Amino acid sequence: MARQPLPLFSRANFHHTRLDLITMVRCLTARRLPLAAFFWALCLAAAAAMQSPQDSAKPKAKPNSDNATENAPDQPMWDPLRAERDLEVGQYYMRKGDVDAAMDRFEDAILAKPGYAVPFRYLGEAQEKKGLKREAIKSYARYLDLFPHAEDRAKIEKKIEKLRAEVDKSKK
Repeated sequence: MARQPLPLFSRANFHHTRLDLITMVRCLTARRLPLAAFFWALCLAAAAAMQSPQDSAKPKAKPNSDNATENAPDQPMWDPLRAERDLEVGQYYMRKGDVDAAMDRFEDAILAKPGYAVPFRYLGEAQEKKGLKREAIKSYARYLDLFPHAEDRAKIEKKIEKLRAEVDKSKK
């Protein structure tokens, strides 16, 4: 017993994205000549549109004067996960003794999450370790501004006073 072919546009034989030669052949074999002629004309029109040199008739596009991609940063400005990762890596660098790399990571964390107080504290510690006392005072002060009820507030205030005394001593 010969198997009956499925109707061309039944649910079992529906390919909404394929208007190609296979569909045209199916139409021809099913004796649907007007539909086959439509698909044939559609294929010819698409091929002609791809090969026609109508580009000279179109107006020339203006050169892109938008420089947003040149000024855009490589990474998004607000990225709390990156800030946490930068803190962890910065602390690792501090334990290894690479203070410059740690300071870079803490500054990246500040850029990634500007209102976050913890990177300012670690940045102050790194700056103090490197001998950048004025910058360390600013970092510690910013830490206390952002986190006024910090548990280590008294300790940080003592560090600030000690650093200010050392800065005043070095001025004289």
